[in-house]
Amino acid sequence: MSPVGWEVLEQWGDGAARIEPLAGGVANDVWRVRVNGQLAVGRLGSRSDADLAWETELLRYLDREGLTVPVPIPTTDGRLFADGLVVMTHVQGRGPETEDDWRRVADTLRRLHELTKGWPQRPGWRSSTDLLHADSGTKIDLSAMPPEGVARCRAAWARLAGRRTCVVHGDPNGGNVLMTANRVALIDWDESRVDVPDLDLVLPHNAADLEDGAHDVAAQASAAWEAAVCWDDNHAVERLAEVRSI
Repeated sequence: MSPVGWEVLEQWGDGAARIEPLAGGVANDVWRVRVNGQLAVGRLGSRSDADLAWETELLRYLDREGLTVPVPIPTTDGRLFADGLVVMTHVQGRGPETEDDWRRVADTLRRLHELTKGWPQRPGWRSSTDLLHADSGTKIDLSAMPPEGVARCRAAWARLAGRRTCVVHGDPNGGNVLMTANRVALIDWDESRVDVPDLDLVLPHNAADLEDGAHDVAAQASAAWEAAVCWDDNHAVERLAEVRSI
């Protein structure tokens, strides 16, 4: 469903208003908003209702289980999203800076993975190993890539075959982590899906303590995913160059 525009914010109450735009990538229009007298974050995009239902229910579950995540704020009639708009609690903190910070991030990601074993796949999405046999899923269209590049990506993903899956955040870079002395928050779940957990654990300083072989497998598969998901911008080309030839 295509978004109808920011007038839909009225469904969060008469006083709901946009304040200022935030960096949210090319797929969404993200703003700091005010809802019920409190700061919040609104994200307007073109994801399907099924996709948004998956994401918002996941965030509510993780919040109940004690992870710090943006929590969906319902409309006045109780819906968790409306016409492509999701409004979430505003999370504060600083980005990870030190090796110890990144170790805390790794611990938080592993908690996410443990909590979501057996979680159903995000509607319309594919895991990396699904793409060994499928050509497309959500943002990925392997037919748009050079055949040699597809072969290299699939060779990297094949090394993950047979592993257990869970929800992965999908983009745990420093901009999507907000820390305080007492907690680590993961924000921007727009790329989350069900996949192999090690894809989340290719972190600075190898903070997740992956063994050399496991780190290589995860790093190659992660580079292949990033190449495929945003082909063919400069970042994608650079990431594909990191995937070894076969």
